[in-house]
Amino acid sequence: MYLKTILCAFIVLNSFVESAREERPKSLDQKVQQLNDLYQKKFLVKFNGPKFKEFVKSPPRNYSVIMMFTAMASHRQCSICGHASDEFMIVANSYRYSHRLTESPLYFGIVDFDEGSDIFQALRINTAPVFMHFPAKGKPKPLDTMDIQRVGFASEMIAKWIQERTDVQIRIFRPPNYSSTLALSVLFAICSSFLYVRRNNMEMFFNKNLWGVFSVVSACYLLSIKKNSMLCFVVILFEYDFWTNVESHKRATTNASQSTRHYYLYSQFFTRTVYC
Repeated sequence: MYLKTILCAFIVLNSFVESAREERPKSLDQKVQQLNDLYQKKFLVKFNGPKFKEFVKSPPRNYSVIMMFTAMASHRQCSICGHASDEFMIVANSYRYSHRLTESPLYFGIVDFDEGSDIFQALRINTAPVFMHFPAKGKPKPLDTMDIQRVGFASEMIAKWIQERTDVQIRIFRPPNYSSTLALSVLFAICSSFLYVRRNNMEMFFNKNLWGVFSVVSACYLLSIKKNSMLCFVVILFEYDFWTNVESHKRATTNASQSTRHYYLYSQFFTRTVYC
């Protein structure tokens, strides 16, 4: 009987010691090491209530945290949250490839409403997405919340805001976009197929009306998108050469009696050159 009492007392005491050890706040080195482990697995750390309280709110802390508050679930009907999350991930990925944690201890995290609604309530956040900076010392200030209504949430703007708050410059590395290459490949294939089918009937390419329409449309497009003026000039010269060949006009004539050479500036070429 006496032995059973001692055994029960030992079990209760051991449980109390273990619970006290778990409740004891972690040291700075332990927190940084655990964050680094999470960061190595995934550079965008997901936070819930306990993790947010432990790593973001509770001292000691010698690192800053850039946090995105979002609502990604479909029933939340946040139409821009997905796009904002993609831009935020580009920033976090760019920081990972261009900086070391020892140089500038900065972590990127995300809190979803369905996993951390208590965090939203504690910070009085009633909208999404929201980008906040939690400095290493002190509480967040009003400027530590990014004004996406004014500047948007493009990755370049997020990086600029981070630099203003942390003095950490992030060079954005966007993943390659193959959609334009695919579109050009499809267009080239269609044009090649069309030329192959019409290889025995190419009269349409010497139609002056066709080249006139192409000239006007291409010139208007280049001017509307405000591309390089040199490209516009080259296209105009290219079109003028084809138009002149189709019209069978001479570019210059020689006066035998006066031994002079006259050059012709046709109205189409002159007008479009001055306009461009």
